[in-house]
Amino acid sequence: QVQLVESGGGSVQAGGSLRLSCVASRSIFSLDMGWYRQAPGKQREFVAIFPQPGRPYYDDAVKGRFTISRDNSKNTVYLQMNSLSPDDTAVYYCKADSVSWATSVWGQGTQVTVSS
Repeated sequence: QVQLVESGGGSVQAGGSLRLSCVASRSIFSLDMGWYRQAPGKQREFVAIFPQPGRPYYDDAVKGRFTISRDNSKNTVYLQMNSLSPDDTAVYYCKADSVSWATSVWGQGTQVTVSS
């Protein structure tokens, strides 16, 4: 399979931006790569996905503010987050899927905190 390591989280004021990165231990060329988040006391929820092949799509809550991208040459997927609000505060997780895997692979998560 693959190991995933997220980075780029931190604390930012409302209206600010952050870019998250997820680096994979091997090629992501054939993998569907996604971002999820989990706020305190809530279930983990879908944020965005960039399937391979395919085009990105987003949860309505982040559409127009977040952009997922991938650089297969660097085995990396990104999440550019703009116009952040306190509701975006959560641990953000990277996920990889393959049609040949029985289960998804998750990263360890990176904390994003947005203050008002």
